[in-house]
Amino acid sequence: MADEKKFDATNDKDTNCSEAVCIDAQRVYDSCGDKDCLADLRVYFTDRNQELVDSAVNVRLRDADILTVLVDIEPVPFHRGFYSIDMTYFFEVCVDVFALPGAPPTLIEGVCISNKKVILYGSEGNVKVFSSELSCDDFDNQARMTRNLPIATVQVARPVALSARFCSSSQQNCILPCKVPSKIKERFGGEFEHSCCKDIYATIGVFSIVQLQRNVQMLIPSYDFCIPEKKCHSSSDNPCEIFSKLDFPTNEFFPPNVEDLTGNETSPCSFGCTPCTNYPE
Repeated sequence: MADEKKFDATNDKDTNCSEAVCIDAQRVYDSCGDKDCLADLRVYFTDRNQELVDSAVNVRLRDADILTVLVDIEPVPFHRGFYSIDMTYFFEVCVDVFALPGAPPTLIEGVCISNKKVILYGSEGNVKVFSSELSCDDFDNQARMTRNLPIATVQVARPVALSARFCSSSQQNCILPCKVPSKIKERFGGEFEHSCCKDIYATIGVFSIVQLQRNVQMLIPSYDFCIPEKKCHSSSDNPCEIFSKLDFPTNEFFPPNVEDLTGNETSPCSFGCTPCTNYPE
């Protein structure tokens, strides 16, 4: 852990500071970043989309996005201050299925599920937290009193859709590995438990950062209140006047070169997914 420095409001170097104030803030105690290639994730479909998969002869992965991450945190036994963070990722996967060779594809959407566990240091807290915001008889969704665990946060960049393939199905593969949140079921308009003849497996690249943080009181220099210096300008109701303020989209008419996208020193194979020699002509 880095050495902590005390702030001295009387120091000559801090003459621009008006005072030292104590704030309650979220301090990050530990964090980690990962680059995961999630290979062969089973894609689960609703019954209607599964019928299209069962009759398809080919499949192509078009896109992937993160729907939500369920996070659970528990102390690690015999390791004071360390916590196990269990994450369940839910991905929305868009695939093109081809009913016949050369036929136009049909775009369908499904769900992939992946689990991940990390252990981070989150310090110790031996007190229970109460707040005046808590009102047991109120209808508002107030903060509840909790045991003093650190807060785990997961940041996930937009996933990279890499590949998809067919595989012969077994009835066991159709069973979901965990319960799907009701909001995801509503999004796809149906249940995911079903019988299937063919499975689709997707490979997705994920960049993520996991952090453990706690509420702490910190002494910081205070310079002034944050008074806005920019004036608010009312927008016009005239659509042509609004359009006249937009910049001309030059880049839309002149697509960038590969050097502009990846940099002069970076090759298209920098992601380590597919060798350049395997790219189609």
